[in-house]
Amino acid sequence: MSIKIRFLGLVLLLFIARAAAEPIKVNPVNPHYYLFNGQPTVLITSAEHYGAVVNLDFDYVAYLDALKANGTNYTREWPGAVLEMVGEFCKDNTMGPRPDRTIVPWARSNEPECVYGGNKYDLDKWNPEFFARLKDFIVKAGERGIVVEICFFNAQRSYRWPLSPLYHENNIQGVGKCDFEDFQTLKDADLVQRQSAYVSKITQEVNPYDNVILEICDEPSLLTPHAEAGPWVGHLLEVAHNTESKLPKKHLIAQMVEGPVGGPIDFSGSPLLSIIVGQYVWGGEANSEQMGGMKGLDFEYGYNKPIEMNETPYYPFQYGKGDPVADSRVEAWEFIVGGGASFNQLNSLYTVEDPTGNTPDNAQILRSLRNLKDFIYSLDFVKMHADKSFVVSGVPEGVYCRGISQPGEQYALYLHHSELNDHREYYIVKPGDYHNTLVLNLPGGRYQADWVDPPSGSVISTVTFTHQGGNQNFTAPEYKVDIALRIKRK
Repeated sequence: MSIKIRFLGLVLLLFIARAAAEPIKVNPVNPHYYLFNGQPTVLITSAEHYGAVVNLDFDYVAYLDALKANGTNYTREWPGAVLEMVGEFCKDNTMGPRPDRTIVPWARSNEPECVYGGNKYDLDKWNPEFFARLKDFIVKAGERGIVVEICFFNAQRSYRWPLSPLYHENNIQGVGKCDFEDFQTLKDADLVQRQSAYVSKITQEVNPYDNVILEICDEPSLLTPHAEAGPWVGHLLEVAHNTESKLPKKHLIAQMVEGPVGGPIDFSGSPLLSIIVGQYVWGGEANSEQMGGMKGLDFEYGYNKPIEMNETPYYPFQYGKGDPVADSRVEAWEFIVGGGASFNQLNSLYTVEDPTGNTPDNAQILRSLRNLKDFIYSLDFVKMHADKSFVVSGVPEGVYCRGISQPGEQYALYLHHSELNDHREYYIVKPGDYHNTLVLNLPGGRYQADWVDPPSGSVISTVTFTHQGGNQNFTAPEYKVDIALRIKRK
């Protein structure tokens, strides 16, 4: 082997090692996806309700083992500025830890009578035990190939605000005397200063880790006017960015769009924002105008940033009386096959009693997500973009259809028979005996087309054909709710 070849080989190995030793980032080949550990990446999961760290009763190692075993690679965490009540939403909500089993970033003082139990917090002192637990969680997630999205805040509600360490009766500084609606505004200067310090401190502490995404606030204007919440979000976006500007590593920063597209809480065009976030299918809570994941694909894709759908209805009880397994499957498949970068289903089956979520219905959900991940990774997806212009006709009225393509080389398409619920938060599937013929326009070439069953992941029909260019009929095998089509040039 010549010296030149050995040198080039060494350079290549060093490049690969460097790419694999940096934080998850926007993929330089296609900014709608990620690069993580040197590989093109899509994040897909069904995860607990963000309390793995703050809830001392939760066995997060067992939880992370379960995520890895089921092929998922993503989880979200709230680090303590907002807490939920014990039993809120459901009996075993992990974000509602027992008062004496709650751990947050601030240390306790010697002064008693915190509203939530125990001594009040000293906002001038950080809690080293919390940061040790947070870092251990991140490390163990990284060992399993799992990315942790740290969401600093969620909207306060009237009954939650008195639980927060930043509420004036819970800290010895008396910070946080405002109403709960003002928690996500710039009105209380002392509170904003403490919120900024909290964002900066966590950003500094997690900087060494590569499997971290930072997120500013979930649902910032749920009960706060958009015009008041927007500047607060923008301020904290700057805090996180400026903090990292002085640190060795640079992490992606995410923020959901709430209110009108292009409004005060739409930072999609900001150079400080890395990831555009939507929640639910089209929009969540009707009064807050949350931007749904599918709406994000339709209205924000042109910013050339990853689009994330990081929350769904709380499985299973918020999906209504239909088939929640199928309802949750179709939203995941449509979003990812439609060009989404990361998907998180909010799942109540991960509990203190069973952190692995070991139930028969969860097994079906996780299998369909693993099938989705296998499907998207069977494509060279980093070369593909959201597109269904190649579909000429044949999609029945009322059927949801999305796709991605690399024209002339590879195509993916997903269809499902469903209707949106009244608040456009989730789909209600409409099972039947479906078989339809699609007309697609493809350049000339030799192709292989596979029809894939999303619940099982099975290829149920394959055809290899030579095409002269132009329209081509593709007849789907009979299916009950949904079906996917993959076409690759041979």
